[in-house]
Amino acid sequence: MRLLKLLLTVCSAFALLGFNARDLHAIQKSDGQGKTVKIGLLIPDNNSLASKNGAEMAIRKANEKGGFNGKPFQLVVRSMEGPWGTGSKQAVSLIFEENVCAIMGSSDGRNGHLIEQVTTKARIVFLSAWASDPTLAQAFVPWYFSCVPTDLQQADALIEEIYNKRKIGKIAAVSDSSYDSKLALESFIKRTKLAGNTDPLQLFYDNSAQDFNGLINQIKKADVTGIILFGKPSASIRIINHLRQRKMNQSVFGTLSLLDEDEFSDMDLKYFENVVLVFSGNLSGSKSLAFREEFQKTYGKLPGAIAAYSFDGMSLLIEAIRKAGTDRIEIQKALTKLHFEGVTGAIQFDDKGKRMGTPGLMEIKNGVPVPVESR
Repeated sequence: MRLLKLLLTVCSAFALLGFNARDLHAIQKSDGQGKTVKIGLLIPDNNSLASKNGAEMAIRKANEKGGFNGKPFQLVVRSMEGPWGTGSKQAVSLIFEENVCAIMGSSDGRNGHLIEQVTTKARIVFLSAWASDPTLAQAFVPWYFSCVPTDLQQADALIEEIYNKRKIGKIAAVSDSSYDSKLALESFIKRTKLAGNTDPLQLFYDNSAQDFNGLINQIKKADVTGIILFGKPSASIRIINHLRQRKMNQSVFGTLSLLDEDEFSDMDLKYFENVVLVFSGNLSGSKSLAFREEFQKTYGKLPGAIAAYSFDGMSLLIEAIRKAGTDRIEIQKALTKLHFEGVTGAIQFDDKGKRMGTPGLMEIKNGVPVPVESR
């Protein structure tokens, strides 16, 4: 039923704008004839600055190197804020009205599915730079790519650290009720069972709640030695603060979603002290350090995870265009062959468009992210 609604929304978006197969063929042929090389960016709302800033920085650096064949790259940003289905209509607008060469999305999983349906129908690359929903790759369409580790890949990294390295056997998995969080939790449970580990205690909370004493009481009663958080930074910080106020000393872990810097600043990392979080790349590598320095100089703040993945995602699309030109089909082919070294580490795609490999982990020490050494 959910898939049917999704398809109806996408088809409606195409119908409303009145495009057919002949229109698509004509636009594919005229691709790249403008004065600039346009790349689309879909963001959740107009306050989603981290992704926009990361993508802008990649575009600016590419243009400083001459753009593509003398043409500057141009970032075309659209917000998906509004009624359900706005994301698909904005994707259609980018494809047919703006004639972009490719689209990058910094969205949640539900909107990611809408974008994927549109871009597949239009035969144009969609690169996801934030959604970790593993089902996005299960459609097995050649137009979808993701530079972000999926929930399953994040689960593998956390399971290795929690069960194998630290030998923590009694875990509480704490999640809000959002689509992305529940899917991440399901992925963790699935991988935990597959690895033969004991299922964690599953606890849920209302994302708008201010009082977490009931949740903390459940954790204390269960006598767990480790906690893994699935959700947004704001609620996660409040939960961690409650744990500390109650002088509870469980090891705390979190998925990539806790690093959504549109909800918190780099100064808030102090609240994640001693928390182990998923992240990709070499935090102390030359590329990462140079990116952080330039971003801070430009925008007056340190970049977070969203900005880093957005920068890498846009850099990937730019690299593919430089290798393949502005033809959309050739861009897709180029992405399948790329071996790219970004600020979030080495990026290469498998046959389903997923980023290959298991992500790394970092631990916050004195308000600073420090890589967690692998075994």
